[in-house]
Amino acid sequence: MNAQIALILGQDGITNGAIYALLALSILLVFTVTRVLFIPQGEFVAFGALTMAALQAGRPVLLVWLLFAFAVAEAAADLMARRKRPGRSRGLWRMAAKLAYPLILAALFYRLPVAQLPMAAQALLTLLLVVPMGPQLYRLFYQPIASASTLVLLIVSIAVHLALVGLGLLAFGAEGARSAPFSEASLTLGPLNVNSQALWVVAVSALLIIVLYQFFERSMYGKALRAAAFNRLGARLMGISPVFAGKATFFLAALIGTVSGILIAPITTMYFDSGFMVSLKGFVGAIIGGLVSYPLAAAGAVLVGLIEAFSSFWASAYKEIIVFTLIIPVLLWRSLKSHHVEEEDE
Repeated sequence: MNAQIALILGQDGITNGAIYALLALSILLVFTVTRVLFIPQGEFVAFGALTMAALQAGRPVLLVWLLFAFAVAEAAADLMARRKRPGRSRGLWRMAAKLAYPLILAALFYRLPVAQLPMAAQALLTLLLVVPMGPQLYRLFYQPIASASTLVLLIVSIAVHLALVGLGLLAFGAEGARSAPFSEASLTLGPLNVNSQALWVVAVSALLIIVLYQFFERSMYGKALRAAAFNRLGARLMGISPVFAGKATFFLAALIGTVSGILIAPITTMYFDSGFMVSLKGFVGAIIGGLVSYPLAAAGAVLVGLIEAFSSFWASAYKEIIVFTLIIPVLLWRSLKSHHVEEEDE
């Protein structure tokens, strides 16, 4: 290895680490607010990348019918809840809007020449299709058992992940896909030739992290989510709805996952089940942060990207093992640092 190879590997590591950092932050956000280890986070990455590629290829996006099916199931669940607690008529209009939204999207996909649209418009359509599934998943699978134990929520997350993988195979097929790059330009920095797509990934990831920081520090909704994360009972006593907090965090997680998929779609070929490995590496970063610290989670995710890049040079066949082995010393260190409380025998 020489300096030029090290710089190239460092560029790849930072590019991948930026995506892992976004996913680590979203996993940490969902866990702190709802106590859900959001394993299906990777499916939003895969769905975002494959939807973008399908739009550019001019193929009908079957995922819109999954969105419609979730909307029907959500409306049925809301109607059952209204039978127990009759409310105002505004809820009926909200249900009608939820049912009409996927149908409007389907009309746009089938009527517009999506393959000829600008890339920004294709990315916007991808976000409009995939992101609403986040709150839908919370409403259908997590809100009814919000008070359950963390283990039960984890089991539900695994079941939702497996179901979404199968639905992804049905919607996109088994073939991999890759979208067109945002630009073909490159930047030469000494011996290093920086790909413009890598700059896009790092820039958009950094911008999204800054926007999330400003959202949580300055906006009222962000402060409400922070309150729910620090003290769920206290936030509920102050009038912050746990249902709102759950749906908002799942919306942000879906947004981050979809944006991540759009960013990496031109870099690597994505398959219907590729999202799990990507989100798992973000989860390693969140573990390094102790599922508590956002800066440590982001730094740990970048470290994961760098270790993965350099491991691919020294031992490419074992790079996944090396990355996931990082969890062991971190867990051992945190176990030694934590204060154990021995249970008394009754």
